Amino acid sequence: MALKSLRVVAEMRGFLGKLCCSESLGPTRCFSRSIPAMVSGPGKWIDKLLHVKQVEPATESHSKALTNKEFVFEMQVHNIKPDRMGDYITLAEHHLTRVHEMEHYPCRLFGSWSTAFGQQDQAVHVWVYEDGYRSVKHMSELLWEDKEYLQYKKKRGEMLVSRSNELLLPFSFWGQPPEREPGNLYELRSYHLRPGTLIEWANNWSRGISHRREQDEAVAGMFCQIGDLYVVHHLWAYKDLQTRKDIREAAWRKPGWDECVAYTGKGYPVMVN
Repeated sequence: MALKSLRVVAEMRGFLGKLCCSESLGPTRCFSRSIPAMVSGPGKWIDKLLHVKQVEPATESHSKALTNKEFVFEMQVHNIKPDRMGDYITLAEHHLTRVHEMEHYPCRLFGSWSTAFGQQDQAVHVWVYEDGYRSVKHMSELLWEDKEYLQYKKKRGEMLVSRSNELLLPFSFWGQPPEREPGNLYELRSYHLRPGTLIEWANNWSRGISHRREQDEAVAGMFCQIGDLYVVHHLWAYKDLQTRKDIREAAWRKPGWDECVAYTGKGYPVMVN
């Protein structure tokens, strides 16, 4: 799925930006226009987000073996009435930015996109909760008391066909997302794994990701904890579609990338882009 950024929070920031989405072993999504970016530096929350950790065969829960559990991501997907897309973007940009900038709220907008290629009339918003599941609960309680947000939800409901969300944890081996300027094309690739293969997947991609770092195209890698289980999302950023083509072709000239791709496509029922 290709996404345009509504805004990628540059802590990662941008306004509903472009998103190309794709599920490996499933459908493709794309979004258009970006929402915020991540702030790095000593003591910043993003510096603690992902730390490199050797992944061994499972002897503990996936959440403990594969991630720094201090952070939880929420991915929200909104399917919008075709004739209300412009109204939705204007409404979402104002209210999501407002929530992001409320200092006493325990979550921040990681990124926000509308679809460019793939399923049309769709927006994806990703939030990060700095104190894990405690923040998820606290944020829900705060929003129920936020009269302006409740008015936004009512107006938004008139524009939507459907919506869904899921809670995700970041792979520790993926690395820290770099700051990005608005205007990139983002690709969301989603993989539906066989139950019991998440550790194998992480072992494979902890090696494979090294072949995709030269152009800083690797944004985030996450797996679902609440929602459809054994689902993995990879988020990539490119200047444009031609740059995407050039980077992907260059990866094939690196020894080891072919093995990563061969494993990725082997034996998994659904991949969505």
